[in-house]
Amino acid sequence: MAYQIGLNIAIALVWTFLHDEWSASRFVVGYLIGMVLIWAIYRVRPDRFYMQKALAVIYLLLLFLKELWVSSLAVVRQILRPKLNIRPGIFAMTTELETDFEITLLSCLICLTPGTLTLEVGHDGRTLYIHAMDIEDADELSRQIKSTFEKAIMEVTRV
Repeated sequence: MAYQIGLNIAIALVWTFLHDEWSASRFVVGYLIGMVLIWAIYRVRPDRFYMQKALAVIYLLLLFLKELWVSSLAVVRQILRPKLNIRPGIFAMTTELETDFEITLLSCLICLTPGTLTLEVGHDGRTLYIHAMDIEDADELSRQIKSTFEKAIMEVTRV
């Protein structure tokens, strides 16, 4: 991936040097041309095009911001109610993530989302013990985490 970014910057610099006008807009145009050329080359190669991974990172960030917003509203709604109507609990969730980085990232995203907290990672390294402020169905909450955060993390970290 670093090779692709370096190659793209080199193409953009060559494009900029070929013109008499040295400006940021020329560099951006050269960068876009380089992106198209590298995309065309990497369509026939088994490696991933680097913008796919960049878009996956952006998607993970936007997904986290959406979950942060939704869960923050749920926590505020619970706090502002005259009578506290929550069902706190702890549940175990087995993850498909394999590396320590992936599991740590998932744990951090869960901890940063209001109303949930990763308490511990099991000895097997694949079971997360999660405390949630309001649990209606632990299996549904596990499925939701797997279909959002876990899936997006796999898109970012896997080839």
